[in-house]
Amino acid sequence: MEKINETTALRNSIILLKAKQAEELQLLKAQMHLTYETLKPLNLIKNTFKQAVASPDIKNGLVNNAIGLATGYLSKKVLVGATHNPFKKILGAIIEFSVASYVAKRADNFKPADEEDDQAK
Repeated sequence: MEKINETTALRNSIILLKAKQAEELQLLKAQMHLTYETLKPLNLIKNTFKQAVASPDIKNGLVNNAIGLATGYLSKKVLVGATHNPFKKILGAIIEFSVASYVAKRADNFKPADEEDDQAK
């Protein structure tokens, strides 16, 4: 009689293992699909952009650089203007990049006081 009980227990174990295997296969397929979607180039770019926008340090750096570039461009236009002289064009480019670099590095000093108070909190 023990053979029948052992055989039945073995069959039940096989059935349970097959069910477990089928469930794990479904989970593996779902994970593979998720990984495939995540690794698509467009999704990689979207995720990277979302992370970059969410980071306060990167936001601050982008704002500082934008302020620097705008200031550099305006200083070039004010000091050199529209000219066809190659020497003045080179001088204007040097002024533009110098001012842009200087302002971008020190843009925190140019922000209004209420923004500085918000950042300190």
